[in-house]
Amino acid sequence: MKKSVTTILILLVATILHASGNIRQLTLEETILLARTQSLDAAVALNELRAAYWEYRIYRAGLLPEVNFQATTPSYSKSYNSYQNSDGTYTFVRNNYMQMNGKLSVQQSIWLTGGTLSLNSSLDYLKTLSGEKQRRYMSTPVALTLNQPIFGVNSAKWNRRIEPIRYAEAKAEFLTATEQVTMSAINYFFNLLLAKENVSIAKQNLNNAEKLYEVARSKHEMGKISDNDLLQLRLNTLNARSSLTNNESSLKNAMFSLRSFLAIDENTEIEPLLPDTLGAIGLIYDEVLGKALANNSVTKNLERRRLQADYDVAGARGNLRQINLTAQVGLSGVDRDIEPAYDRLNDNQYVQVGLQIPLLDWGKRRGRLRMAESNREITLTRIEQELRNFKQNLFILVEQFNNQRTQLNIAQEADTIARRRYMTNVETFMIGKISTLDLNDAQVSKDQARRNHISELMYYWYYYYKIRSITLWDWERNTNIDADIEKIVRKM
Repeated sequence: MKKSVTTILILLVATILHASGNIRQLTLEETILLARTQSLDAAVALNELRAAYWEYRIYRAGLLPEVNFQATTPSYSKSYNSYQNSDGTYTFVRNNYMQMNGKLSVQQSIWLTGGTLSLNSSLDYLKTLSGEKQRRYMSTPVALTLNQPIFGVNSAKWNRRIEPIRYAEAKAEFLTATEQVTMSAINYFFNLLLAKENVSIAKQNLNNAEKLYEVARSKHEMGKISDNDLLQLRLNTLNARSSLTNNESSLKNAMFSLRSFLAIDENTEIEPLLPDTLGAIGLIYDEVLGKALANNSVTKNLERRRLQADYDVAGARGNLRQINLTAQVGLSGVDRDIEPAYDRLNDNQYVQVGLQIPLLDWGKRRGRLRMAESNREITLTRIEQELRNFKQNLFILVEQFNNQRTQLNIAQEADTIARRRYMTNVETFMIGKISTLDLNDAQVSKDQARRNHISELMYYWYYYYKIRSITLWDWERNTNIDADIEKIVRKM
């Protein structure tokens, strides 16, 4: 008998220890950290950052000289082609030759003018395989080529203004997305916290309802309580049991949602801990607006769109007339052997100016210019309106955060008073001085005050991190929110 009891106790202790090992207490700070590192939303933000990073790297690489090697080794042709004789008649000649060539080029874009400068070196080899079976080498040790549009839009110059802003916008969007992941974590965290609180309230209410019902039954037998009050207390007990069942189901849903969002094992039970508030932080709108205009991706987006609209107008104006200059200067040599082909060099010069001016296009190009100018005006108007809305929403958000501490203090005090009032009403009901209606009202007020307290605490943190996401500024530590983008991308 003693061995059986000992075995049962050991099994119970093991079960308790195993169960406690699956319970994980989480503070709000720990939840936020897990969300930023493990959640799918954070992974999406990282992938978007990586795409923007490599796009910017491609742009930066385009500003540097590009070295290319091109070769054909070999090319063989055996065919007949038509040939016109001196008397105007045609005949067919047979081609039977092998050709090889190689070319090394260095190309550099000129961002100041929008042109392209290239330096080339090439060697061609041709050998006929019929007839005299000759072989020839043509060398071009050096050839310098310039391609320059005269009146067209300088895309390189505009890209030097637009692309850095686009990349800065992408970095700000990543930091903002990280803060928005935080706000999602806050919602999930407080939903679970409120669900656990609702279960706790429901259990307490059920326990109180059962005790009050038992007391009421004894009083009813002594004729000190009416049938109506007894039935009301019985109904309260049933409602409390039903409420507990519903709240337990809601708790499971909230637990599953938070575990899924944080990528935590489904067998782990999360126990959220009620967070504290920050120190005495009061935000001034002008300071918040200054940080937002300096750091937020919205302002960079507005600036980029304005430059893009100006670029479209410049491109449409450049298409009104097109003049392209192509100039080439170099040395080349031809011989049967490779060494003399490099020794006997002749000048190789080539200059071409292309001119395209529409004489009659029925106003098509001019219309495109007018359309680009109209689109720019529309863009500027929208930018102005969006900036005005941005400032207005930020002002409202700052006011909400500054008022939220007062609301939170009121909710906390109301929670304390409602609980004391309920306990007082329970004791008063026990001695028969108040009715069940008064007791029910005190219970409803107690439960609602507790929920309001948690809700106001959630809004407090939500407003704070919302402002952080807009300003990219840590107002608690008074420091900028930044990240080592290079390090983050390399880890990916």
